[in-house]
Amino acid sequence: MSVENVAKKTALKTHNEVPAVLPFTPMVELEHLLKVAGSVTGDANRVWADIWGEFKHIVTSGGMVVAEAKDGFVPACGWPEFLEKLWLLKHYLDSVQRICSKQH
Repeated sequence: MSVENVAKKTALKTHNEVPAVLPFTPMVELEHLLKVAGSVTGDANRVWADIWGEFKHIVTSGGMVVAEAKDGFVPACGWPEFLEKLWLLKHYLDSVQRICSKQH
C-alpha cells in the first residue's frame, strides 16, 4: 500500500471517528476553571504592565514620584485609553473573583 493510500485511510478514519467526550468530574471542572483563571490573570497582568508603563517616566524603581511629576500626569496613550485599561483591569479582577467564589 502506498503512503498516499495510508494517509487517505487515516484521514477517513479520523474524520469518521466520534470525538472523545470526557466526563464532567470535579477534577475536570477544576482544571477548566484553573485554565480560565490563568488566562484572565494573564490578561490582567498585561493590562497592569501597560498602566504601569504610563507611570514609569515619573516614578523611580523604588516607587518615589519624581519632581517632574508636579507638572501633572498625562498618559501617553491619552485619557480615554488609559481609563479603558483601568476598567479592563477591574473586569479581569472581577472575573477571577467570580471564578474563585464559584459564581461562574
